[in-house]
Amino acid sequence: MAEEKGERSILITGANRGLGFEMVRQLVEGPCKPRNVFAACRNPDGAQAEELRNLVKKYPDIITVVRLDATDPSSIQESAKVVGSKLKGRGLNVLVNNAGVMAAGNMEDTTDDNMLSAFSTNVMGPMNVIKGFLPYLRTAAKSCDKPGMSCCKAAVINISTALGSMSSIPQLYSIFPAFSYSISKAGLNMLTVCCSLDLKEDGILCTALHPGWVRTDTGGPQAPMEAKQSVEGLLKVMQTLTEKNNGGFLDYTGKTVPW
Repeated sequence: MAEEKGERSILITGANRGLGFEMVRQLVEGPCKPRNVFAACRNPDGAQAEELRNLVKKYPDIITVVRLDATDPSSIQESAKVVGSKLKGRGLNVLVNNAGVMAAGNMEDTTDDNMLSAFSTNVMGPMNVIKGFLPYLRTAAKSCDKPGMSCCKAAVINISTALGSMSSIPQLYSIFPAFSYSISKAGLNMLTVCCSLDLKEDGILCTALHPGWVRTDTGGPQAPMEAKQSVEGLLKVMQTLTEKNNGGFLDYTGKTVPW
């Protein structure tokens, strides 16, 4: 039998703050709550996870907080075991690779450590998280008797940015220079395309989404949009994704972003 919307299981990395936390909040407070929301973050006991811990108290039967450091393969494997035990043979329908790091600055300001950190977190991290949770995504895809691809079946959603678009960066770079971040997010976009090809036969959708310029720790206080508006758009777009969007790059309104 196919998974109904209310039966879905969703995992979100970087879920303790910003877009990740807001996505968890809207999912559990929405009209069609998932069966499981796995809120993954590096330090669930830290000060930045206080809002998440408070939200768990309201929805303990839906939210499971998972300790996951996307830069540490052993942490990913341990978190996958925790998620697997909670799924109890059911699949993971949606994996949202949201965790990321950003260092502002141009080429001269950017250090080797900035570049290594950006690629470790923004490219290798999502790649290894996908690998770690792939068995559960495959289970979800196999258990769905509907043709095609969707987030109700099995999907990987990589949270990208227009700053990773080589077509868009000439207009954006002077406004928001983030050398290592932009280059690593372009790498995440290529990861999305490659994974869409690798996982197509499994029926697992892979799409990159741009959340807009959002007022978070990453986007900064000058950003024009609140996380609430961005996530509302992202969730609506996720509901509409099909095999036509496999390997695609869309923004929070559903508009195609140029590579």
